[in-house]
Amino acid sequence: MTSSGLRAAAALLLLCAATFAAAAELSDKLRDDSELSQFYSQVEQNPIANATLTLRSCTIFVPTNEAFQRYKGSIHVLYHITTAAFSKEQLPKSVSSDMEGNPPLYITKNRNGDIYVNNARIIPSLSVEMTNREGKRQVMHIIDEVLQPLSVQKNAKDNINNPDAMQFLQMAEQLELNDFHLRTYRSQVTLAKKESVYQSPGAHTFLIPIDESFKLSARSGLVDAKVIDGHVIPNTVIFTAASQHDDPKTSAAFEDLLKVTVSFFKQKDGKMYVKSNTIVGDAKHREGVVLAEIVKANIPVQNGVVHLIHRPLMIIDTTVTDFLKSFKFLNENGENGALRKFYEVIMDNGGEVLDDITNLSEVTILAPSNDAWNASLIENLLRNRKKMREILNMHIIRDRLNVDKIRQKNANMIAQVPTVNNNTFLYFNVKGEGTDAVITVEGGGVNATIIQADVAQTNGYVHIIDRVLGVPHTTVLGKLESDPMMSDTYKMGQFSHFNDQLNNTQRRFTYFVPRDKGWQKTELDYPSAHKKLFMPDFSYHSKSILERHLAIADHVFTMKDLVQYSEQAGNVVLPTFRDSLQLRVEEEAGRYVIIWNYKKINVYRPDVECTNGIIHVIDYPLLEEKDVVVSGGSYLTESSICIILANLIMITVAKILN
Repeated sequence: MTSSGLRAAAALLLLCAATFAAAAELSDKLRDDSELSQFYSQVEQNPIANATLTLRSCTIFVPTNEAFQRYKGSIHVLYHITTAAFSKEQLPKSVSSDMEGNPPLYITKNRNGDIYVNNARIIPSLSVEMTNREGKRQVMHIIDEVLQPLSVQKNAKDNINNPDAMQFLQMAEQLELNDFHLRTYRSQVTLAKKESVYQSPGAHTFLIPIDESFKLSARSGLVDAKVIDGHVIPNTVIFTAASQHDDPKTSAAFEDLLKVTVSFFKQKDGKMYVKSNTIVGDAKHREGVVLAEIVKANIPVQNGVVHLIHRPLMIIDTTVTDFLKSFKFLNENGENGALRKFYEVIMDNGGEVLDDITNLSEVTILAPSNDAWNASLIENLLRNRKKMREILNMHIIRDRLNVDKIRQKNANMIAQVPTVNNNTFLYFNVKGEGTDAVITVEGGGVNATIIQADVAQTNGYVHIIDRVLGVPHTTVLGKLESDPMMSDTYKMGQFSHFNDQLNNTQRRFTYFVPRDKGWQKTELDYPSAHKKLFMPDFSYHSKSILERHLAIADHVFTMKDLVQYSEQAGNVVLPTFRDSLQLRVEEEAGRYVIIWNYKKINVYRPDVECTNGIIHVIDYPLLEEKDVVVSGGSYLTESSICIILANLIMITVAKILN
């Protein structure tokens, strides 16, 4: 053989060896990687999977051993294989699996760059691409969950492979659905002649209420064609792990006269919920949010994914009381509902609060989430029934108050809304616009954020919040720093170093804090004095004025206390840092008024509780024009004083030297 022939033969042998090594590399990877050994054992036992890896192009989605340990169902190795090679960048919106019937796998690429196959996330940087001995390209992606296809009961009479959503509904009794039944909703779909919605080719998301949700006899009759459309998100497949939190999607019920969106969100305890928001309603379909827990998620079908939910969307047919009861437990296993702890606290305190809610014809509830009740300070308060009754009542408003109404009240100022507690108000603040808006509510010294708004009921609304109102969790300084209504007082205290003491938990402060609009009024009344108060060179005067507003004692003084002392003794004398504060407090038409130096000052927000004291937000500072004399240079700035002192020292030194 010639030298050129030898070189060609050697090159051919090298090529064959390289090809063989590449094929061996895939098998070695699965066999030797300790994190993938359980999937490899499944491949070894499946001749089709073995043949695919040996002879064909493919993409395999390999769960980690940790994923196998969490998974309790049957393993379908061919459901993890598709007979075409796709890198992460090449993955289309769906691929056909190699399982019998070729059920699709759905690919979701999130905004943050994560890629999901059904409900499993592809772990970044672990994908491998290679060529087998047949020259076929193969790709392996490592995923964090075992892929679970539609599961059929062992005794199923029909051969069910890759059904669409309508076939899923029709054959539900033969499927593994955790004993959930779908007969009622299926009947309504048939009655409304909406089968085509569930047969529609493509990739959609279907939300199907279980039979348990139709215990109210009249509810099934409310499931009309539009409601059925509201349970379908067309042309979008949403698996729970891949879903964007509270990202509204257009439902099939979205037209000129009726507009319904659907979104998913997850609580900290891991439970997934879905909500419909009827933005534009009609005579049969009221505006508002309907909230449902997903009781069985991520069931793949030929034309999308199905989620079973604990109640129908769009239908507003329960009172606020019924809603609270329905969300204590959501299934026969006694799993926690979204508001279980709120309901338990109500019942542990005798249940009278629930009776009060039931008797209100119009009501809005600010319901703390389950996580909100885990705050450390709440545990001790739970034993104090009188205090807990006050706290619970702070969450109840005698009015239908949805977000639009809050916005209207908040148009030019922080919205002030009375609760069922006497003389107790809540203060709403809206920041941002549209879906980016954040709504906060302050009550009893606690700022909470509404994490789920406008859950509509027949007699009002429920807003789910992230804190329990009336249970303080921050010091006086922390409250000043975080509350937008007190920012001017906070700034003034910062540059004068007055605020330094307000974190001291060994003291009990009663702080009369002028709200920002109060300081703005002084600009009109005493323009020169107001300007100096916010100048660092006049920090001495600012500090002296703030000291007048701060009472320091071994206990706090509530507005109720101050009214009582005033009735008994006329003026009340409160100890301050340097001197004392004399005032009188009266109650007029359910509001508190401070009389100081013959001035009447309204109390805008009384009794804002903190961990080391209490704040009373007032409409105007305890201020007189003489507090800061600015005419004729009566007061020198700190910088001027320093210059004068320096000159005096230099003159004195010069005299000594001479």
